[in-house]
Amino acid sequence: MTLTVARVLYNTPLASSYGRVGLSCGDAFAHAKPGQFVMLGFAESIDPLLRRPFSIHRRLDGDGALRGIELLYKIVGPATRRLSRLAAGESVSLLGPLGSAFVLRAGVRRLYLAAGGVGVAPLLFFAEHLDRRQLQMLDCRLFLGGRSREDLLCVEDFERLGIAVVSTTDDGSCGDQCRVTTPLEEAIRLAPPDLVLACGPREMLACVLGIVRQHGTACQVSIETMMACGMGACLGCAVKGHQDETRFLHACMDGPVFDADEIGL
Repeated sequence: MTLTVARVLYNTPLASSYGRVGLSCGDAFAHAKPGQFVMLGFAESIDPLLRRPFSIHRRLDGDGALRGIELLYKIVGPATRRLSRLAAGESVSLLGPLGSAFVLRAGVRRLYLAAGGVGVAPLLFFAEHLDRRQLQMLDCRLFLGGRSREDLLCVEDFERLGIAVVSTTDDGSCGDQCRVTTPLEEAIRLAPPDLVLACGPREMLACVLGIVRQHGTACQVSIETMMACGMGACLGCAVKGHQDETRFLHACMDGPVFDADEIGL
């Protein structure tokens, strides 16, 4: 874990409410793994007072070395609105990499990814982390859901990697008009995967967990939740255990990536 000041390389809008920010931080995050996150604060400022958690979206490599990392964000409040206004050359404070990561265990041949909204962020890092040879050996599909077309992020990035994308929207503006868990469950029934990786809103993840438990499918989920510290001090990101609801885990230290049999949502 490192505390570092990172310089903004670029800050690119993706849609009316989304953007990508590239941050130069040298090799401070060279060992970051897909699923891990950072706590971001604004350099030389106490407004907002608390840092905000962001999944690492991708590595920025150049000249054979790590230049930095990229974060994907949605503008939902004062902190992300301020983040969206940062210009190249400005600085932020980063604490990380924090938390657990996705694990691709031996023997996986069919892999399903499921994401809702900005939940796609760590899954693209995971897909890009796999080398081309690994991807060619996998039957890998992404099930991507959003409220409307503008909430379907990174489709071209996944397709460039050779990953088929199944899109759904609540309003029918792109793909099937249904929840993303509908085609995911159908695919699990017809062509059972060896592993499902999922990240998105809690309601979506609860549905995913219900599906994979019904079908006996191995699954890892990344929990999206607010955190005040990211290091287990505030205890604000508690998650109930699955087998024992009196036992609580914490997304920052025990997660944010959990096996399906670990947590209850």
